[in-house]
Amino acid sequence: MESAIDTHLQCPRTLSRRAGEDYRPPFPVWVARGAEDLTQVVMGYFGVQYRGEEHRDEALAALRHIVDGFGRDDGPGAWDTTHHEDAAGYDNLVAVGYWRDPDTYGRWLARPEVAGWWDSDDRLTANVGFFREIASPRVDQFETLYPFTDHLPGVGGVMDGVSDEVEEHAYWGSMRDRIPLSQTDRMRPAGELSAEGDPARGGRVIVRGHANVALIRSGQEWPDAEPDERELYLTEIEPALRAAMDFLRDRGHRLGCYSNRYVRSIDLDGLPIDKTYAISHWRSLDRLEQWAETHPSHLRVFVAFVSTAKRLPTLRLYHEVSVFDAGEQYYEYVNCHPATGLLRDAVSAPPA
Repeated sequence: MESAIDTHLQCPRTLSRRAGEDYRPPFPVWVARGAEDLTQVVMGYFGVQYRGEEHRDEALAALRHIVDGFGRDDGPGAWDTTHHEDAAGYDNLVAVGYWRDPDTYGRWLARPEVAGWWDSDDRLTANVGFFREIASPRVDQFETLYPFTDHLPGVGGVMDGVSDEVEEHAYWGSMRDRIPLSQTDRMRPAGELSAEGDPARGGRVIVRGHANVALIRSGQEWPDAEPDERELYLTEIEPALRAAMDFLRDRGHRLGCYSNRYVRSIDLDGLPIDKTYAISHWRSLDRLEQWAETHPSHLRVFVAFVSTAKRLPTLRLYHEVSVFDAGEQYYEYVNCHPATGLLRDAVSAPPA
């Protein structure tokens, strides 16, 4: 058994772990490992927003265009596609890409066929909206957790391997303890979200993040489930999970949740795949931890999972959690409704 924090990222602690030195977890889990030359990754969420079935084909065509771009030189090393309906009743198709370093992402983004498409005035006159939410954590600013060691989803898809069994899990606070920066930094937020442009008027709006915005991607996969296992998951666990996700989507603002999307994986024809995950932005890691440890909406999900876990042997659960420097975030919304993503909580800068 080893620490979730890789050897080359360990340093003398000035902040203690939540678990004692003699703690031993009750079951095995693993984390993704990066080689020492992996210093920073890029997580990109590229969305298409529409309302009404008459615009679905246009939205799917835009999603396919984004994914086609992923296949060009310097595209992401791992990607997936999802659908969700937001609190305002809009459908959103999102292509999520991961890059091993910002330089590769920068070259991809600068390609004329990529930059030209995003910057074109055609995006402003389309019948659908577009957004891209980009964040680039250093390797000491994120953690992963998997109860499996193959086909790692999310950021695990661009990492170099998998750890041995790790110590820091199955107790409150273990998420923070797996982030290397937690050895010396509380990762407290500083500043506010700010918007360049007016979300109420639409058009093209840029949101600037503040220090230590936190992002969690928490996933559930059941493609290999037997019929009875699938029925158990969909009737006893998924409803509690959906209720918690809807609560954060609709009322999470007062808890410090900027945006919560509970998404279903899809293929490029928009057909569902037996995988879901939450994409959740928070003001801080502290706020995320407080919700997870104390709020009834999350505790109900926790109890539902624990009470049925042994009867769900093929259910794959995982998550990744990151915090970001202010300058390593870029959020852009084009023709989106004003509550999309981080737009809702961004303060518009006064006109010059």
